Amino acid sequence: MSYLRIIILTVVTMIAFAGNTLFCRMALKLTSIDAASFTTIRLISGAATLWLIVSLFRGHKSGKGSWRSATALFAYAITYSFAYVTLPAAMGALLLFGAVQATMIGYGISKGERLHGWQIAGLVLALGGLVGLLLPGLTAPPLTGSILMLSAGIAWGIYSLRGRGAGDATRITAGNFLRAVPMAAAVSLLTIHGATLDSAGIGYAVASGALASGIGYAIWYSVLPTLKAANAATVQLSVPVITAVGGVLFLGEAVTLRLVLASAAILSGIALVILNAHKRR
Repeated sequence: MSYLRIIILTVVTMIAFAGNTLFCRMALKLTSIDAASFTTIRLISGAATLWLIVSLFRGHKSGKGSWRSATALFAYAITYSFAYVTLPAAMGALLLFGAVQATMIGYGISKGERLHGWQIAGLVLALGGLVGLLLPGLTAPPLTGSILMLSAGIAWGIYSLRGRGAGDATRITAGNFLRAVPMAAAVSLLTIHGATLDSAGIGYAVASGALASGIGYAIWYSVLPTLKAANAATVQLSVPVITAVGGVLFLGEAVTLRLVLASAAILSGIALVILNAHKRR
């Protein structure tokens, strides 16, 4: 794979990941679709797209997913959607990213990894930024939405950890999406009396599942083997930034001083942890 192609595919993937947030927030803010229906349609369309990609291009690979990983995927998807009922796009993306990285760093520490020097400073900086973001005040994010998004980040961190070295990532993701569909459908049935649908909301949910999730993950998994681990981790720091720009352009969201300062602290802190971890290897 050429260097230019790697760059293009990486940029497309980061835009797709940010698009997931924007599609979800636009659906729940600008249309009448409810969070449970959005999640179910997203997972169905994602499963269908990934199944098609696997059938056409990955049939010779191994991997099928698992119910435990699918449960973590479902937990992420459902809390993510309900969080975006109240959270602005940029705020939600930052909370999600911070929680994912904290989960994975915490797991590493629990398994005997030790932080040193700049890594400790980075972790303190990132945690300070997260605390500053959540402190009460006029520009603080809604508490319920924040808790739901932090839960989504923890679930995605667990899902990511479970997927390490388990086989072909695209096939595994397809299997997990498929297994997560009945879980989301069960929630939709339980909340059917409050369900609301419209064509625009359904369109955003399909775009989130098929384009941002299905195709986005497939492209990412194709380019990931060509990236160094540190590069793959740090490039994802761009997602909250892209999301913030999209939130301003498509949702008219304001960029507050609290968000800017918290973003700088969280993202730079995580970057210090990641980069210095790989320097020591």
